[in-house]
Amino acid sequence: MEKDLNALFLDTLKDIYYAEKQIYKSLPKMAEAANSDKLKAAFEKHHEETEGQIERLEQVFELLGKAARGKKCDAIEGILEEGKEIMEEYEDEPALDAGLLAAAQAVEHYEISRYGTLRSWAAKLGMKDAVRLLDQTLAEEKKTDDTLTQLADSEVNAVAQAA
Repeated sequence: MEKDLNALFLDTLKDIYYAEKQIYKSLPKMAEAANSDKLKAAFEKHHEETEGQIERLEQVFELLGKAARGKKCDAIEGILEEGKEIMEEYEDEPALDAGLLAAAQAVEHYEISRYGTLRSWAAKLGMKDAVRLLDQTLAEEKKTDDTLTQLADSEVNAVAQAA
């Protein structure tokens, strides 16, 4: 197969599909580890959203006539590993939630980057339905990132500092 934009789009789609499935598995653990009720709730809400995002990705695969299959994503593995380390190193510590929130935002920024790129490529390739699906997810990821920023500024960072 020629390594053109179509091939790159499919490779990147497989990458984010794998990433979303890993994120889906890790969000309940992050919610359980969080001390802040608002942070717990944000993780739980995003867990539900991630399910819908996975379904949308499966629809994009379907539009391409391809099986929904992930490809190991080293970037998300590393970001999620950092989150695990924070949970272990800061367990029962006042800065735990600030660390969890920072790890979650690293995940969001990775996703925003990937979905923005995929959306742009889909537009270039004339995939209107894929653009619509990717736009929907991109908007959710940006909204989650904004929610996490507000949570950091309004509560979580102050708790970590006050200790």
